[in-house]
Amino acid sequence: MAAVITGMRTYTTYFGDSAAVATAFAGRPWAQALISAGALAGLTSVILVFQLGQPRIFMAMARDGLLPQYFARVHPRFRTPYITTIWTGVAVGGVAMLTDIGSLADLTNIGTLFAFILVCLGVIILRRKDASRRRPFRVPMVPLFPLLGVFFCFVLMLSLPLETWGRFVVWLAIGLCIYFLYSLRHSKLRRGLDAGITEDEPPPLIKT
Repeated sequence: MAAVITGMRTYTTYFGDSAAVATAFAGRPWAQALISAGALAGLTSVILVFQLGQPRIFMAMARDGLLPQYFARVHPRFRTPYITTIWTGVAVGGVAMLTDIGSLADLTNIGTLFAFILVCLGVIILRRKDASRRRPFRVPMVPLFPLLGVFFCFVLMLSLPLETWGRFVVWLAIGLCIYFLYSLRHSKLRRGLDAGITEDEPPPLIKT
């Protein structure tokens, strides 16, 4: 895509442009409308995935004790984590209402890239400390591939503004405080206790 739009217009045209593809098709309303529709569909699907995934992460954390059991509640009829879904929606809606989209995008990017770095490091650690663990998929060429993932993600993080790094450090500090002051002492897995059903075992259905 980058090669195509660079061939359509001089590359300097896109400096500081957040909608480079639309700029490349300037003068062709039908193409811009098609691009806008595709972008809207893509953003909607991504937001939907995050809004469905994040509540389930909170629910899994609460089952282990990393968060209060209040967040582990499942709706008796629909079998969904409705408490965390509601609070996630309220939090996301409130932040989106009061924050500009550019700052939110940068903060989301740095958080996602940092999560990818942790995943890459986790692959290396688990491969050594839990070599017999059941794996439906095995990452090839370990530790080379994970280390490359760490490197490229960190390079992308360095391209983000200094202000974003400051916000990221503050959010990380808040998360670590919650973990060390509450989660660490309440984790069932850490104490060798059964945390109950996991995401691999969906909650049982209730017959109506």
